[in-house]
Amino acid sequence: MHSSSAAPRPEWRSLGLALALVSAFSFGGSGTAAKPLIEAGLSPLHVVWLRATGAALVLLPLAWKHRAIVRERPGLLVGFGLLAVAGVQACYFAAISRIPVGVALLIEYLGPLLLLGYVRFVQCKPVSRGAAIGAAVAVTGLVCVVEAWHGLRFDALGVVFALAAACCQVGYFVLADAGSRGDRPADPLGVSAYGLLIGAVALTAVTRPWEGRWSVLGGDVPLARHQVPALLPAAWMILVATVLAYLTGVVSVRHLSPPVAGVVANVEAVVATVLAWVLLGERLGTAQLVGGLLVLLGAFTAQVTKPAEPAGPAPAPAAAEPDRHPAHR
Repeated sequence: MHSSSAAPRPEWRSLGLALALVSAFSFGGSGTAAKPLIEAGLSPLHVVWLRATGAALVLLPLAWKHRAIVRERPGLLVGFGLLAVAGVQACYFAAISRIPVGVALLIEYLGPLLLLGYVRFVQCKPVSRGAAIGAAVAVTGLVCVVEAWHGLRFDALGVVFALAAACCQVGYFVLADAGSRGDRPADPLGVSAYGLLIGAVALTAVTRPWEGRWSVLGGDVPLARHQVPALLPAAWMILVATVLAYLTGVVSVRHLSPPVAGVVANVEAVVATVLAWVLLGERLGTAQLVGGLLVLLGAFTAQVTKPAEPAGPAPAPAAAEPDRHPAHR
């Protein structure tokens, strides 16, 4: 595995980009799957708990297989579970209870810019010009995608929650990359499995799931102008928008730098908007189409620009190393 300071080989960057896009597309379907359940009577926080807990149960065999990681990297797992799983979801839903959804989403997706600042000023590492330009273009596109100029109501606590969600999103990429460091890098599949398990436990303490209206899952909900079993969007939310999304997302960060992976993740907002249009009948306006193109342009810009080189004299030539990308990935 490579650290974020080393430029990955082209073939690994291509794999990382493909996985990052799969992750973004998978995450993008979570809102479309969750909305019918919420409208049927489940609270947003109970839907989040269902998502995390269901995914954790699905990944229990994977957690057992990689149980050694609990002893080797406990801090990484706790941080990933609290920030990348429980923190992002809980803070985002707390934010939308106080400020408009579009504004909360825009603030949360300031994460890529915050991530660049973390890499540049906290880790003191160079940031590629492409990643910086791509992040700025992508966030500009998100302003259009969420149409943030409609209904701006700046409740101070709501803004704080949304910023906390953005910081937790930074933690997702930083911790996913940190798992690749050291003599024995943490297996990304194990990190995802235990992160979701720890996140589900943390969310249980906050959401009190025993108070949820779980009878909703036995009925039908409207989706794509049809009545479908509620278990169908629930299963999609758990298996695709959570299990597949986290597994591919964590692995993708190992093949890309965290800033580039963060920019590509902005595609999620475009996917969410298109799916809401097709499946929920929500309008897709001209501004959102333009914004979606800007998000894609930002992700592309981050990919095609040559990675930044560390400052200072070039290191002396070293003996060739064997490929450090493990086969199990």
